[in-house]
Amino acid sequence: MAILLLYSYSLFAQTKDTTKIDQLDLMVVTASRTAQKRTEAPIAISTITARTIADTKANQLDQLLNKVSGVFMVDLGNEQHEMSIRQPMSTASVFLYLEDGIPIRTTGVYNHNALLEMNATAAQQIEVIRGPASSLYGAEAIGGAVNVITLAPPANPLGYVSVQGNNNGYKRTDAQIGTTTGKWGVVASGYYANRTNGPIQYSDFHKTAVTLRADYRASDRLSWSNSVTYVNYYSDMYGSLDSVHFAQKNYNTPYSFTYRKVEALRAKSQLNYNWNGNAETQLTLAYRRNSVGQNPSYYISNSMTDPLLANGQINNSSFHSFLVVAQHQQKMDWLGSKLIAGLSADISPSSYVANYIRIQRDAKGNYGNYTNTDSLLSNYSTGISNIASYLNYEMSPVRGLKLLAAVRYDFFHYNFRNDLPPSASTGSANTRNDFNRVTPKVGATYNYKGIGFYANYSQGYVPPQVTDLYNGVKVPYLQPQTFFNYEAGGWLSLLKNKLYADWSLYRLDGTNQIISVRQNDGTFVNQNAGKTRHKGVEYGLTVKPSEEWTLRVSGTNADHVFVVQYENGANYSGKQMAAAPHFIGNAELTWRPVFLKKFRLGVEWQHLGKYWMDDANTRKYNGFDVVNFRTGYQLGQWEVWVNALNAFNKYYAALATKSTYGYSYNLGDPAEVTIGFSWHFFK
Repeated sequence: MAILLLYSYSLFAQTKDTTKIDQLDLMVVTASRTAQKRTEAPIAISTITARTIADTKANQLDQLLNKVSGVFMVDLGNEQHEMSIRQPMSTASVFLYLEDGIPIRTTGVYNHNALLEMNATAAQQIEVIRGPASSLYGAEAIGGAVNVITLAPPANPLGYVSVQGNNNGYKRTDAQIGTTTGKWGVVASGYYANRTNGPIQYSDFHKTAVTLRADYRASDRLSWSNSVTYVNYYSDMYGSLDSVHFAQKNYNTPYSFTYRKVEALRAKSQLNYNWNGNAETQLTLAYRRNSVGQNPSYYISNSMTDPLLANGQINNSSFHSFLVVAQHQQKMDWLGSKLIAGLSADISPSSYVANYIRIQRDAKGNYGNYTNTDSLLSNYSTGISNIASYLNYEMSPVRGLKLLAAVRYDFFHYNFRNDLPPSASTGSANTRNDFNRVTPKVGATYNYKGIGFYANYSQGYVPPQVTDLYNGVKVPYLQPQTFFNYEAGGWLSLLKNKLYADWSLYRLDGTNQIISVRQNDGTFVNQNAGKTRHKGVEYGLTVKPSEEWTLRVSGTNADHVFVVQYENGANYSGKQMAAAPHFIGNAELTWRPVFLKKFRLGVEWQHLGKYWMDDANTRKYNGFDVVNFRTGYQLGQWEVWVNALNAFNKYYAALATKSTYGYSYNLGDPAEVTIGFSWHFFK
């Protein structure tokens, strides 16, 4: 807790108006699981500060994360998303999402929409690691990790309530209140949002998110932090548009009953004890309960015998888990050394049930009523256990130079039980699988008068997902997918800290990637055979020539290639990966006039470059450019803001793909003007 209190203080300090850019003194916790200066972390890490969060007034996280170089979070509507961090835009389990350093989901049941399970109102700061972070956090931290740091209880009373709405049917209310009295500090944060009658047919949604945090400081040495987050989410799943609907700008959807609903509960209790100025121990207990229920549009298929019928399913994937993490940090006089050692255990029973539904179609191909049947497509449970240990050692042999070495060992046990007879649709026979992995990392940083460099080598891995292993009769023994990362970068601060720049170059090689391989009998099974190569350069520049003006530019140039890849019998080795733009850029100019305090005006440009729509490299999508305007004014306890997103009403697809079934376009939101008001009732 002491770390988080120190961290929260540094965050509040960043909200002050200044002509300097204090990125070099920024404190981060994600890089080593303890508070340290950004310049001491030999890794590509970016921070979305409290000031940026307050100014952006984002109604979904992509509006914040896409400001970070090397990151593009794909908006699939109503907070649903895909992600791209040193990977193509993807649903693959190669990204790790954390809340105060704890993964919000257990390994093996990855969900690409997991960030919709966050409570953005409780976020004080967001840290993004680009590249593998498996040596500290374990599986799925391959392309990168996103860590949402929640607000610690404030020293003095704070509280606000806000309301907002826009022309696309979105409405939202946020509230936050907190204070510290004696040894106790509490803060509650939450929001309720819904959309009705949006620009796309059948696109309503609603979400409730609440976080309660209570910290107790027993003494200067002992502190206790507790938090609970609850999220309830429902969205119509309107699917994507085909090529005809997209070309005609026809927002009608053939689906009128598909949905996704999520219920997530996370509770965490952490004890922090400072033995002395050099030794600190943390013990964290966490509980996670999660359920994702769907009537998914992507599982609907037309009947081969009756044009007025279609097939689908209603499914539910759920888990509950118990997690314990023990960590000790020891500082030593010898060469400024610091050792961090940790142990963790995660026990997570999970289950999956899918029921077949029969769907009526009309003569125009629209889907209507559906009938529940007694036919179970899947009904299984998997006991997932993960035992891990990690070490992180740092030393400074000479002034300005810091060396790091880290290693983690993970052991996974999957205990699969199928409640149906094994078949091609119901899944495999009862079985058990074990996986273990040692994941190393070495790195170095060097700083000299505002100029710094870093380099690192790291490995990342992810064991097979439950669905990879068990959704088929022929189940080979799959190895974890393994990635090898080589990177170097640096930063500089010039002109009396009015200019800050950072950059990173990387190469990420993936091996043992799970691909579907055609067998002699015509069936397909999952095997470890795929290899990929991802390389690129990420860069950011922030210039603050005066107290009034700030310019921020971020970008990435990348290349994502199949070294070995087979898909449905076709060989795509040597081809570009689908949904992998070569260039992504974001720039923002903000004006804060000195003659009108607390007023701001910003303009932001988001660019997504061209990319192949399919792995065969037969069709390209041209990408898009979107311009956003944001302005706000705070007078006393009141604040008003206006956000004009996609201000020039660009018609585009947030994601465009091609398959054997045709073209698919996930429509980007049209012009959206949001007006919001807030009242800060403590000043």
